[in-house]
Amino acid sequence: MKIEIWSDVMCPFCYIGKRHLEQALDTLDFKQEIEIDWKSYQLNPTYKNEEGENLYEYLSRNKGMSLAQARQMTQQVAEMAGNVGLKLDFETSIPANSFNAHRLIHFAAKNGKQDLAEELLFKAHFEEAKNIDDLSTLLTIAEALGLDAAEAKNVLESNAFEEEVRYDIYESQQLGVRGVPFFVMDRKYALSGAQPVDAFKKAITQSYNEWKAAQKNSSLKNLNTIDTNSCDENGCEV
Repeated sequence: MKIEIWSDVMCPFCYIGKRHLEQALDTLDFKQEIEIDWKSYQLNPTYKNEEGENLYEYLSRNKGMSLAQARQMTQQVAEMAGNVGLKLDFETSIPANSFNAHRLIHFAAKNGKQDLAEELLFKAHFEEAKNIDDLSTLLTIAEALGLDAAEAKNVLESNAFEEEVRYDIYESQQLGVRGVPFFVMDRKYALSGAQPVDAFKKAITQSYNEWKAAQKNSSLKNLNTIDTNSCDENGCEV
């Protein structure tokens, strides 16, 4: 069963939601039957950090709040992240446009490294004070993923995977996604936000049980067959 996740690397709740989902899956005995598919989403698609502003300045300007309010808000988020073992450093986090990071994720997906790419990009942005819109940063992450360095450079210096990113965003609009993280299970049920682990367990289990039942019900054994000239292991009949 597929779980699709619309997410932005700039979103701390997406990082927290990833951990909650992983913790929920670790408790389920059908974990190996779940496929995770990360989808691109941009909270601020036109943003470019050309003035070197820090996260508090970005939030103050973008959200219309004071620097003190921005610090208080991020402190609460950092505490929430700490509860799942994440150490978000908002003091050094660099606001950046995430479009190229999403292109790298799509490239990584072609090589079976999509989930790890998400993890390393979150870590680079929130814990390592890296600019995720910087080519050298993205190439370093590509190398850590075990991707071909020359191919990664060609991808990032071209327009490769731009349409894939845009299509993910288009899909989110068609589904009515207004915020991330947004988790869609088997295109039947959805969870919005960094829901508690128990909420994930309940939603995934319900979705999986229905999906499994549908697999059985769609068995070709249930076909009504009209026989005519044919062959089987015993020979041919007219």
